[in-house]
Amino acid sequence: MITELKLTNFKSWQSIEKMRLAPITGLFGTNSSGKSSILQLMLMLKQTIESSDRAQVLEFGDEKNLTNLGSFRETVYGHSFPGTMSFELHWETAQNLVINSSDDPTKTLFSTNKLGFGCMVDEPGSEKLAVKEMEYSLPGYRFRMTRKSNTSPGKYRLECKNIDEPGIQPPKFEFISREDRTWDLIAPIKFHGFSSQVFHAYKNAEFLSDLQLSLEKLTGRIYYLGPLREFPRRTYSWKGSEPGDMGPRGERVVDAMLAARERGAYISPGYRKHRLTLEQKIAGWLQELGLIHSFSVEPVAKESSIYQVKVRKTAASAEVLITDVGFGVSQILPVLVLCYFVPEGSTILLEQPEIHLHPSVQSGLADVFIDATKTRNVQIILESHSEHLLRRLQRRIAEEGISPDNAALYFCETGDAGSILNSLKLDDYGNITNWPEAFFGDEFGEMAAMTKAAMKRKKGLQK
Repeated sequence: MITELKLTNFKSWQSIEKMRLAPITGLFGTNSSGKSSILQLMLMLKQTIESSDRAQVLEFGDEKNLTNLGSFRETVYGHSFPGTMSFELHWETAQNLVINSSDDPTKTLFSTNKLGFGCMVDEPGSEKLAVKEMEYSLPGYRFRMTRKSNTSPGKYRLECKNIDEPGIQPPKFEFISREDRTWDLIAPIKFHGFSSQVFHAYKNAEFLSDLQLSLEKLTGRIYYLGPLREFPRRTYSWKGSEPGDMGPRGERVVDAMLAARERGAYISPGYRKHRLTLEQKIAGWLQELGLIHSFSVEPVAKESSIYQVKVRKTAASAEVLITDVGFGVSQILPVLVLCYFVPEGSTILLEQPEIHLHPSVQSGLADVFIDATKTRNVQIILESHSEHLLRRLQRRIAEEGISPDNAALYFCETGDAGSILNSLKLDDYGNITNWPEAFFGDEFGEMAAMTKAAMKRKKGLQK
């Protein structure tokens, strides 16, 4: 799970000093206040790591990628030249990362489930993007590659910084060169990778590949669903493949359900409760949210690869195709499936999951997210405009359905120096103690204006 984010000079954000991320992290605020940019940063890192181009420092994307940011110049804050951008992630793994000594396999060098990565990129005297420094961190240690100078953009050094932290007294560590002198190292691979030269140059640097792999696994477990989703179709074709995710528009949602059915996947709803198939879990939520009574995915004929999604609005109503009921069912379906289809321990990024949904269903989405984080250990980071979703989260905190520590809520706004991140402070009763002015509009102002208009009209009628 990602636990902390820092960044400088990314899109509308001049700086985010320290952003805590929880199992449920909510970003609220006005339009163009930078909410989506935080998600886009994570998508940019993911698509860069998954890119086949090892020389590309950052993959800013195109229409085929998860996010399309254009170019570095378009992405860096203020479009400055030469520009500098930095970002830092901290995360926790389900199990400790144990690293043993290369000289003595019985000796443990490091053992922790808390890791970090930071990187700074810039344009060193040219328009070509380069890594200025990158750093992996463990409690008490910082393993850093830094560029020697702007005049030698291809020459780097590797060092370990031993850090005294409260309650931590780690043994001192330093890299040992294989020769009498330390050779200049070449640039990192992409923004995060160590070249084979590093492992050849130092006797005890092999473990760095484990840190790199942990970051790659972290971004590999990031899944994204955008705000604009596919229209429902009368038929769906499935050739037996299993998609990696739903697609940014939820276009592979039926493929995912059929693939889960084919491999016999079950979901545990909690302690001492019967296991459910993915379709049963989704049908249960659609019913609980008051959208439909029943839900099924069926082939149009025996042994056919063409399928239809059928629903029944009420117990007494006829079964119809998903295209023949309210639009909201097809829009919430990818959200529900994504929460229960992705591997346990994944991070899910959602933009406006409440779009096209009735307020009561928006409230119910909060319960879906709470259940998914508890039963499947997924992390959900969402960008939303829904007051109803937020209010339900507050209510569940008051009812002890979720701890305030397991929710991190933020209000984003635009200031003179770019976007501003305000952490919403939640008490044990779900109250936001620092509620921003006009958070969801000026409700009392609207009521006062309506009352004033009514009085004016009544006064006119009395004349």
